[in-house]
Amino acid sequence: MASLDPVLDKDGVRLTVDEAIATVTLTNPAKRNAQSPALWRALTEAGRALPGSVRVVVLRAEGQSFSAGLDRQMFTPEGIEGEPTFIDLARSGDEELDATIAGYQEAFTWWRQSDIVSVAAVQGHAIGAGFQLALACDLRVVADDVQFAMRETSLGLVPDLTGTHPLVGLVGYARALEICVTGRFVGAEEAVTTGLANIAVSRDQLDETVGDLATALLAAPRDAVIETKALLRGAQERTYDDQRAAERAAQARRLRDLAGVGE
Repeated sequence: MASLDPVLDKDGVRLTVDEAIATVTLTNPAKRNAQSPALWRALTEAGRALPGSVRVVVLRAEGQSFSAGLDRQMFTPEGIEGEPTFIDLARSGDEELDATIAGYQEAFTWWRQSDIVSVAAVQGHAIGAGFQLALACDLRVVADDVQFAMRETSLGLVPDLTGTHPLVGLVGYARALEICVTGRFVGAEEAVTTGLANIAVSRDQLDETVGDLATALLAAPRDAVIETKALLRGAQERTYDDQRAAERAAQARRLRDLAGVGE
């Protein structure tokens, strides 16, 4: 990756921009890029700071692990200084609790917005919140040492950082249920076979492969990519006939745009 001045660099998150490609890097390898509310706020801020010129966002992490999940201090009675503990959350009212979790989720929602394509480069452990952050992206390239696991259910919780929808969409209900309830590891070969990952490469090829993919994603015109992404993302919710209609409407917009004819 090119050395660029960061647009944002705080709380374990660094954002750099090189023309149409932005890179978000998790920068706390000493703690295996463990996640906390401060990191989630920084991720949300990174999404809001993206220049309009950005078309591809690469998510990567420093160190041996992509992200080992929640900062273990969050599970202690004292929690993380300045943040609500789990006990504080449990004792809050329904609306406050819902709003707090919704705020955490914002760090995971912007990766699939229509005007960008996001690519996660995942190595080592991607556990719990780390797994869900990888799932938040449109595409995943993994190193051959990757270990995905959803451990929330084993802790008496549920995956609540937007990971359940993409997980079911990628691998189906039965496999998603089995992965979540057992908390087992999913390695690189299974990730590719089941659709969790687009491709697996050796660890030393991860950054280069993701860079090549990011360049390839820029080849098509931006508006065509936006329309195609919207068609594909909505396909599962639409009926066959509704999808046909959506294709016709999108193609009409593209033809008129290319011909310079207003609607």
